[in-house]
Amino acid sequence: MAMKKSIIILFCAFMYGNVLSQKLSEEATISVITCGPYQEAVYFAFGHSAIRVMDSVAGFDYVFNYGVFDFNQPNFYLNFARGYNYYLLGAYDYQHFKSSYIEDNRFIHEQILNLTPAQKEKVYNYLIWNAQPENRSYRYDYFYDNCATRVRDVFAKVLDKDVKFDGSYITTEYSIRQLTDVYLKQQPWGDLGIDIGLGLPMDKIASPYEYMFLPAYIESGFDHATISNDSATVPLVKEKKIVYESRPDEVSGLPHPLYVFGAVALIALILCARDFRNQNISGWFDVLLFGSAGLLGILLLMLWFLTDHKAAANNLNLLWALPTHFIVVFAFIRNPPWLKHYFMIASIFYLALLAGWFFLPQQLNTALIPIVVALMLRSYIQYVLRKRGVYKRASIAKALA
Repeated sequence: MAMKKSIIILFCAFMYGNVLSQKLSEEATISVITCGPYQEAVYFAFGHSAIRVMDSVAGFDYVFNYGVFDFNQPNFYLNFARGYNYYLLGAYDYQHFKSSYIEDNRFIHEQILNLTPAQKEKVYNYLIWNAQPENRSYRYDYFYDNCATRVRDVFAKVLDKDVKFDGSYITTEYSIRQLTDVYLKQQPWGDLGIDIGLGLPMDKIASPYEYMFLPAYIESGFDHATISNDSATVPLVKEKKIVYESRPDEVSGLPHPLYVFGAVALIALILCARDFRNQNISGWFDVLLFGSAGLLGILLLMLWFLTDHKAAANNLNLLWALPTHFIVVFAFIRNPPWLKHYFMIASIFYLALLAGWFFLPQQLNTALIPIVVALMLRSYIQYVLRKRGVYKRASIAKALA
Protein backbone atom coordinates (compact mmCIF):
# COMPACT_ATOMS: atom_id res chain seq x y z
CA MET A 1 0.00 0.00 0.00
CA ALA A 2 3.01 2.26 -0.26
CA MET A 3 3.04 5.21 -2.62
CA LYS A 4 4.89 4.46 -5.86
CA LYS A 5 6.71 7.76 -6.30
CA SER A 6 7.37 8.38 -2.61
CA ILE A 7 9.10 5.14 -1.71
CA ILE A 8 12.52 6.76 -2.14
CA ILE A 9 11.45 10.39 -1.82
CA LEU A 10 13.69 12.71 0.14
CA PHE A 11 11.89 14.67 2.82
CA CYS A 12 11.61 18.25 1.67
CA ALA A 13 13.30 21.02 3.61
CA PHE A 14 10.02 22.81 4.23
CA MET A 15 8.90 19.85 6.30
CA TYR A 16 10.78 21.29 9.26
CA GLY A 17 10.52 24.97 8.30
CA ASN A 18 8.48 27.85 9.56
CA VAL A 19 5.48 27.04 7.39
CA LEU A 20 4.67 23.85 9.24
CA SER A 21 4.99 25.65 12.56
CA GLN A 22 2.26 28.14 11.65
CA LYS A 23 -1.19 27.93 13.14
CA LEU A 24 -4.07 27.06 10.85
CA SER A 25 -6.40 29.80 9.69
CA GLU A 26 -10.19 29.60 9.82
CA GLU A 27 -10.16 28.61 6.12
CA ALA A 28 -7.99 25.53 6.58
CA THR A 29 -9.36 22.10 5.69
CA ILE A 30 -8.25 18.61 6.63
CA SER A 31 -9.11 15.75 4.30
CA VAL A 32 -8.64 12.02 3.98
CA ILE A 33 -7.28 11.07 0.55
CA THR A 34 -7.96 7.61 -0.90
CA CYS A 35 -6.08 6.50 -4.01
CA GLY A 36 -6.92 3.59 -6.23
CA PRO A 37 -4.92 0.43 -6.95
CA TYR A 38 -2.16 0.05 -9.49
CA GLN A 39 -1.33 -3.31 -11.05
CA GLU A 40 2.40 -2.80 -11.59
CA ALA A 41 3.25 -4.72 -8.40
CA VAL A 42 1.47 -6.56 -5.60
CA TYR A 43 1.98 -3.86 -2.98
CA PHE A 44 0.30 -1.25 -5.19
CA ALA A 45 -2.81 -3.37 -5.77
CA PHE A 46 -4.50 -2.40 -2.51
CA GLY A 47 -4.61 1.36 -3.01
CA HIS A 48 -3.34 4.02 -0.63
CA SER A 49 -4.51 6.46 2.06
CA ALA A 50 -3.11 9.80 3.20
CA ILE A 51 -4.11 13.02 5.01
CA ARG A 52 -4.24 16.40 3.31
CA VAL A 53 -3.92 19.70 5.18
CA MET A 54 -4.70 22.73 3.02
CA ASP A 55 -4.70 26.35 4.15
CA SER A 56 -5.22 28.90 1.37
CA VAL A 57 -4.67 31.83 3.76
CA ALA A 58 -1.32 30.56 5.02
CA GLY A 59 -0.47 29.45 1.49
CA PHE A 60 0.33 25.76 1.90
CA ASP A 61 -1.14 22.47 0.79
CA TYR A 62 0.53 19.38 2.22
CA VAL A 63 -0.09 15.67 2.23
CA PHE A 64 0.95 13.55 5.20
CA ASN A 65 1.81 10.10 3.90
CA TYR A 66 2.50 7.11 6.17
CA GLY A 67 3.48 4.94 3.20
CA VAL A 68 7.12 6.03 2.79
CA PHE A 69 10.17 3.91 3.46
CA ASP A 70 13.86 4.62 3.07
CA PHE A 71 16.17 2.15 1.34
CA ASN A 72 19.13 3.86 2.99
CA GLN A 73 18.15 3.01 6.54
CA PRO A 74 20.70 0.68 8.22
CA ASN A 75 20.36 -3.02 7.31
CA PHE A 76 17.25 -2.27 5.24
CA TYR A 77 17.15 -5.49 3.22
CA LEU A 78 18.06 -7.72 6.16
CA ASN A 79 15.39 -6.10 8.33
CA PHE A 80 12.85 -6.38 5.52
CA ALA A 81 13.54 -10.11 5.14
CA ARG A 82 13.28 -10.65 8.90
CA GLY A 83 10.00 -8.75 9.20
CA TYR A 84 11.38 -5.63 10.84
CA ASN A 85 9.79 -3.25 8.35
CA TYR A 86 10.05 0.38 9.35
CA TYR A 87 7.90 2.88 7.46
CA LEU A 88 8.00 6.64 7.76
CA LEU A 89 5.58 9.54 7.80
CA GLY A 90 6.48 11.91 4.98
CA ALA A 91 5.10 15.43 4.48
CA TYR A 92 5.35 17.14 1.10
CA ASP A 93 3.44 19.11 -1.50
CA TYR A 94 -0.02 17.72 -2.22
CA GLN A 95 0.14 18.65 -5.90
CA HIS A 96 3.21 16.45 -6.34
CA PHE A 97 1.37 13.62 -4.61
CA LYS A 98 -1.72 14.08 -6.77
CA SER A 99 0.22 14.27 -10.04
CA SER A 100 2.07 11.03 -9.37
CA TYR A 101 -1.19 9.12 -8.89
CA ILE A 102 -2.88 10.65 -11.92
CA GLU A 103 0.19 9.76 -13.96
CA ASP A 104 -0.34 6.12 -12.95
CA ASN A 105 -4.08 6.34 -13.68
CA ARG A 106 -5.10 5.75 -10.07
CA PHE A 107 -8.33 7.31 -8.85
CA ILE A 108 -8.17 9.98 -6.14
CA HIS A 109 -11.08 10.57 -3.76
CA GLU A 110 -11.05 13.33 -1.17
CA GLN A 111 -13.16 13.45 1.99
CA ILE A 112 -13.15 16.91 3.56
CA LEU A 113 -13.75 16.42 7.28
CA ASN A 114 -16.31 18.17 9.44
CA LEU A 115 -13.93 19.49 12.11
CA THR A 116 -14.04 22.55 14.32
CA PRO A 117 -11.05 24.93 14.21
CA ALA A 118 -9.84 23.53 17.53
CA GLN A 119 -10.09 19.95 16.25
CA LYS A 120 -8.22 20.86 13.06
CA GLU A 121 -5.47 22.45 15.11
CA LYS A 122 -5.12 19.36 17.30
CA VAL A 123 -4.87 17.05 14.29
CA TYR A 124 -2.43 19.35 12.51
CA ASN A 125 -0.17 19.73 15.55
CA TYR A 126 -0.10 15.97 15.99
CA LEU A 127 0.90 15.47 12.35
CA ILE A 128 3.69 18.05 12.67
CA TRP A 129 4.99 16.29 15.76
CA ASN A 130 4.69 12.89 14.11
CA ALA A 131 6.61 14.08 11.01
CA GLN A 132 9.71 15.07 12.97
CA PRO A 133 12.79 12.85 12.38
CA GLU A 134 12.67 11.36 15.86
CA ASN A 135 8.96 10.49 15.60
CA ARG A 136 8.26 9.66 11.95
CA SER A 137 9.30 5.98 11.96
CA TYR A 138 6.96 3.13 12.88
CA ARG A 139 7.04 -0.65 12.82
CA TYR A 140 4.94 -1.70 9.83
CA ASP A 141 2.49 -4.58 9.96
CA TYR A 142 0.70 -5.73 6.80
CA PHE A 143 -2.74 -5.87 8.35
CA TYR A 144 -2.76 -4.09 11.70
CA ASP A 145 -0.42 -1.12 11.44
CA ASN A 146 0.02 0.14 7.91
CA CYS A 147 -0.30 3.35 5.92
CA ALA A 148 -4.11 3.05 5.91
CA THR A 149 -4.70 2.16 9.57
CA ARG A 150 -2.35 4.97 10.59
CA VAL A 151 -4.68 7.48 8.94
CA ARG A 152 -7.62 6.13 10.93
CA ASP A 153 -5.59 6.03 14.13
CA VAL A 154 -4.54 9.69 13.89
CA PHE A 155 -8.14 10.81 14.29
CA ALA A 156 -9.02 8.09 16.80
CA LYS A 157 -6.04 9.07 18.96
CA VAL A 158 -6.20 12.86 18.67
CA LEU A 159 -9.98 13.32 18.79
CA ASP A 160 -10.55 10.35 21.09
CA LYS A 161 -14.22 9.84 22.01
CA ASP A 162 -15.39 12.64 19.73
CA VAL A 163 -15.00 10.29 16.74
CA LYS A 164 -17.10 7.15 16.39
CA PHE A 165 -16.65 4.65 13.57
CA ASP A 166 -19.84 2.72 12.86
CA GLY A 167 -19.09 -0.62 11.22
CA SER A 168 -22.70 -1.76 10.99
CA TYR A 169 -22.71 -1.09 7.24
CA ILE A 170 -20.39 -4.10 6.76
CA THR A 171 -22.55 -7.20 6.37
CA THR A 172 -19.87 -9.68 5.24
CA GLU A 173 -17.69 -11.85 7.45
CA TYR A 174 -14.53 -12.07 5.39
CA SER A 175 -11.19 -13.26 6.64
CA ILE A 176 -8.15 -11.08 6.10
CA ARG A 177 -7.06 -13.50 3.36
CA GLN A 178 -10.41 -13.22 1.59
CA LEU A 179 -10.20 -9.43 1.73
CA THR A 180 -6.76 -9.45 0.12
CA ASP A 181 -7.98 -11.91 -2.53
CA VAL A 182 -10.53 -9.35 -3.71
CA TYR A 183 -7.75 -6.92 -4.62
CA LEU A 184 -5.47 -9.47 -6.26
CA LYS A 185 -7.81 -10.89 -8.88
CA GLN A 186 -5.70 -9.25 -11.58
CA GLN A 187 -2.48 -10.55 -10.03
CA PRO A 188 -3.00 -14.32 -9.55
CA TRP A 189 0.72 -14.96 -9.14
CA GLY A 190 0.98 -12.31 -6.45
CA ASP A 191 -2.09 -13.77 -4.77
CA LEU A 192 -0.50 -17.22 -4.92
CA GLY A 193 2.71 -15.93 -3.37
CA ILE A 194 0.82 -14.37 -0.46
CA ASP A 195 -1.30 -17.49 0.02
CA ILE A 196 1.82 -19.66 0.15
CA GLY A 197 3.96 -17.39 2.32
CA LEU A 198 1.40 -16.39 4.95
CA GLY A 199 -0.30 -18.82 7.30
CA LEU A 200 -3.27 -19.17 9.63
CA PRO A 201 -3.20 -15.59 11.03
CA MET A 202 -4.53 -14.45 7.63
CA ASP A 203 -7.60 -16.66 8.01
CA LYS A 204 -8.86 -14.77 11.04
CA ILE A 205 -12.33 -13.30 10.47
CA ALA A 206 -11.84 -9.54 10.41
CA SER A 207 -13.97 -7.20 12.49
CA PRO A 208 -15.46 -4.13 10.73
CA TYR A 209 -12.73 -2.03 12.35
CA GLU A 210 -10.06 -4.40 11.04
CA TYR A 211 -11.45 -4.15 7.50
CA MET A 212 -9.86 -0.71 7.56
CA PHE A 213 -6.40 -2.09 6.87
CA LEU A 214 -7.53 -1.56 3.27
CA PRO A 215 -7.72 2.03 1.95
CA ALA A 216 -11.16 1.44 0.38
CA TYR A 217 -12.51 0.63 3.84
CA ILE A 218 -10.80 3.69 5.28
CA GLU A 219 -12.88 5.68 2.81
CA SER A 220 -16.13 3.87 3.58
CA GLY A 221 -15.32 3.83 7.31
CA PHE A 222 -15.00 7.63 7.35
CA ASP A 223 -18.18 7.90 5.27
CA HIS A 224 -20.04 6.12 8.06
CA ALA A 225 -18.30 7.81 11.01
CA THR A 226 -19.62 10.64 13.18
CA ILE A 227 -17.97 13.35 15.26
CA SER A 228 -19.07 15.49 18.19
CA ASN A 229 -18.87 19.18 17.21
CA ASP A 230 -19.83 21.80 19.78
CA SER A 231 -22.24 19.45 21.59
CA ALA A 232 -23.76 18.17 18.33
CA THR A 233 -23.06 14.86 16.62
CA VAL A 234 -22.57 15.23 12.87
CA PRO A 235 -21.18 13.13 10.02
CA LEU A 236 -17.38 13.10 10.06
CA VAL A 237 -17.23 13.71 6.31
CA LYS A 238 -18.48 17.18 5.37
CA GLU A 239 -17.90 16.96 1.62
CA LYS A 240 -16.66 14.31 -0.77
CA LYS A 241 -14.83 15.08 -4.01
CA ILE A 242 -13.78 12.92 -6.91
CA VAL A 243 -10.41 14.51 -7.69
CA TYR A 244 -9.59 12.04 -10.45
CA GLU A 245 -11.44 9.00 -11.78
CA SER A 246 -9.24 6.35 -13.35
CA ARG A 247 -9.72 4.98 -16.84
CA PRO A 248 -10.22 1.25 -17.45
CA ASP A 249 -6.90 -0.54 -17.85
CA GLU A 250 -6.16 -3.48 -20.10
CA VAL A 251 -4.86 -6.38 -18.06
CA SER A 252 -2.25 -8.68 -19.51
CA GLY A 253 0.37 -10.88 -17.99
CA LEU A 254 1.59 -14.40 -17.37
CA PRO A 255 -0.67 -17.44 -17.78
CA HIS A 256 -2.75 -18.18 -14.72
CA PRO A 257 -0.90 -20.42 -12.23
CA LEU A 258 -3.74 -22.96 -12.44
CA TYR A 259 -2.90 -23.53 -16.10
CA VAL A 260 0.85 -23.73 -15.46
CA PHE A 261 0.49 -26.15 -12.55
CA GLY A 262 -2.14 -28.10 -14.45
CA ALA A 263 0.51 -28.71 -17.12
CA VAL A 264 2.90 -29.93 -14.41
CA ALA A 265 0.27 -32.42 -13.17
CA LEU A 266 -0.32 -33.61 -16.74
CA ILE A 267 3.42 -34.17 -17.25
CA ALA A 268 3.51 -36.10 -13.97
CA LEU A 269 0.64 -38.31 -15.14
CA ILE A 270 2.27 -38.99 -18.52
CA LEU A 271 5.60 -39.83 -16.89
CA CYS A 272 3.87 -42.15 -14.41
CA ALA A 273 2.31 -44.10 -17.29
CA ARG A 274 5.62 -44.28 -19.13
CA ASP A 275 7.57 -45.28 -16.02
CA PHE A 276 5.09 -48.03 -15.22
CA ARG A 277 5.29 -49.34 -18.77
CA ASN A 278 9.10 -49.17 -18.89
CA GLN A 279 9.58 -50.25 -15.26
CA ASN A 280 11.91 -47.30 -14.67
CA ILE A 281 11.69 -43.98 -12.79
CA SER A 282 12.01 -40.57 -14.43
CA GLY A 283 14.51 -39.33 -11.89
CA TRP A 284 15.06 -35.89 -13.38
CA PHE A 285 11.41 -34.93 -12.92
CA ASP A 286 11.22 -36.17 -9.34
CA VAL A 287 14.42 -34.37 -8.40
CA LEU A 288 12.91 -31.12 -9.65
CA LEU A 289 9.44 -31.71 -8.20
CA PHE A 290 10.34 -33.02 -4.74
CA GLY A 291 13.43 -30.84 -4.49
CA SER A 292 11.43 -27.66 -5.21
CA ALA A 293 8.66 -28.62 -2.78
CA GLY A 294 11.19 -29.46 -0.08
CA LEU A 295 13.16 -26.25 -0.55
CA LEU A 296 9.95 -24.22 -0.38
CA GLY A 297 9.00 -26.04 2.82
CA ILE A 298 12.34 -25.10 4.38
CA LEU A 299 11.81 -21.46 3.42
CA LEU A 300 8.32 -21.51 4.96
CA LEU A 301 9.77 -22.92 8.19
CA MET A 302 12.37 -20.15 8.21
CA LEU A 303 9.67 -17.52 7.70
CA TRP A 304 7.73 -19.01 10.59
CA PHE A 305 10.50 -19.53 13.13
CA LEU A 306 13.42 -17.29 12.11
CA THR A 307 11.64 -14.04 11.21
CA ASP A 308 9.17 -11.71 12.84
CA HIS A 309 6.58 -11.95 10.04
CA LYS A 310 3.69 -12.73 12.37
CA ALA A 311 1.34 -13.59 9.50
CA ALA A 312 3.78 -16.31 8.32
CA ALA A 313 3.21 -18.46 11.44
CA ASN A 314 1.28 -21.75 11.53
CA ASN A 315 1.46 -22.16 7.78
CA LEU A 316 -0.49 -25.20 6.57
CA ASN A 317 1.21 -25.07 3.17
CA LEU A 318 3.79 -27.18 4.97
CA LEU A 319 1.34 -30.06 4.62
CA TRP A 320 2.23 -30.32 0.92
CA ALA A 321 5.60 -28.54 0.78
CA LEU A 322 7.22 -31.10 3.06
CA PRO A 323 10.76 -29.98 4.04
CA THR A 324 11.80 -33.65 4.20
CA HIS A 325 11.49 -33.85 0.41
CA PHE A 326 14.67 -31.79 0.08
CA ILE A 327 16.60 -34.47 1.99
CA VAL A 328 14.96 -37.27 0.06
CA VAL A 329 16.23 -36.13 -3.33
CA PHE A 330 19.81 -36.52 -2.06
CA ALA A 331 18.94 -39.94 -0.67
CA PHE A 332 18.11 -40.99 -4.24
CA ILE A 333 21.83 -41.43 -4.90
CA ARG A 334 22.32 -44.21 -2.33
CA ASN A 335 18.80 -45.58 -2.70
CA PRO A 336 18.21 -46.64 0.94
CA PRO A 337 15.37 -49.15 1.58
CA TRP A 338 13.37 -46.68 3.68
CA LEU A 339 12.58 -44.58 0.60
CA LYS A 340 9.95 -47.12 -0.40
CA HIS A 341 8.10 -46.61 2.88
CA TYR A 342 8.59 -42.84 2.72
CA PHE A 343 6.84 -42.60 -0.63
CA MET A 344 4.07 -44.97 0.43
CA ILE A 345 3.28 -42.70 3.39
CA ALA A 346 3.63 -39.58 1.22
CA SER A 347 1.18 -40.84 -1.43
CA ILE A 348 -1.44 -41.72 1.22
CA PHE A 349 -0.85 -38.41 2.98
CA TYR A 350 -1.34 -36.41 -0.24
CA LEU A 351 -4.52 -38.31 -1.06
CA ALA A 352 -5.90 -37.44 2.39
CA LEU A 353 -4.81 -33.82 1.96
CA LEU A 354 -6.67 -33.52 -1.34
CA ALA A 355 -9.78 -35.07 0.22
CA GLY A 356 -9.75 -32.52 3.04
CA TRP A 357 -8.46 -29.55 1.04
CA PHE A 358 -11.55 -27.36 1.45
CA PHE A 359 -12.08 -28.28 5.10
CA LEU A 360 -8.73 -27.03 6.43
CA PRO A 361 -8.75 -24.02 8.79
CA GLN A 362 -6.34 -22.27 6.42
CA GLN A 363 -7.59 -21.43 2.94
CA LEU A 364 -5.01 -22.93 0.59
CA ASN A 365 -4.84 -21.57 -2.94
CA THR A 366 -6.77 -23.82 -5.35
CA ALA A 367 -4.09 -23.33 -8.02
CA LEU A 368 -1.87 -25.57 -5.86
CA ILE A 369 -4.15 -28.60 -6.23
CA PRO A 370 -2.46 -29.78 -9.47
CA ILE A 371 0.93 -29.59 -7.74
CA VAL A 372 -0.34 -31.76 -4.90
CA VAL A 373 -1.79 -34.17 -7.48
CA ALA A 374 1.63 -34.33 -9.18
CA LEU A 375 3.35 -34.99 -5.83
CA MET A 376 0.84 -37.72 -5.02
CA LEU A 377 1.23 -39.42 -8.43
CA ARG A 378 5.00 -39.34 -8.34
CA SER A 379 5.06 -40.57 -4.73
CA TYR A 380 2.85 -43.48 -5.72
CA ILE A 381 4.94 -44.50 -8.75
CA GLN A 382 8.11 -44.22 -6.65
CA TYR A 383 6.57 -46.56 -4.09
CA VAL A 384 5.23 -49.09 -6.63
CA LEU A 385 8.45 -49.41 -8.61
CA ARG A 386 10.64 -49.50 -5.52
CA LYS A 387 8.41 -52.21 -4.08
CA ARG A 388 8.92 -54.24 -7.28
CA GLY A 389 12.66 -53.77 -6.99
CA VAL A 390 13.06 -52.36 -10.49
CA TYR A 391 14.47 -49.02 -9.41
CA LYS A 392 17.69 -48.14 -11.26
CA ARG A 393 20.09 -46.15 -9.16
CA ALA A 394 22.08 -45.01 -12.14
CA SER A 395 19.24 -42.98 -13.66
CA ILE A 396 18.77 -40.98 -10.45
CA ALA A 397 22.49 -40.51 -9.91
CA LYS A 398 22.74 -39.23 -13.45
CA ALA A 399 19.89 -36.77 -12.82
CA LEU A 400 21.71 -35.40 -9.80
CA ALA A 401 25.05 -35.15 -11.59
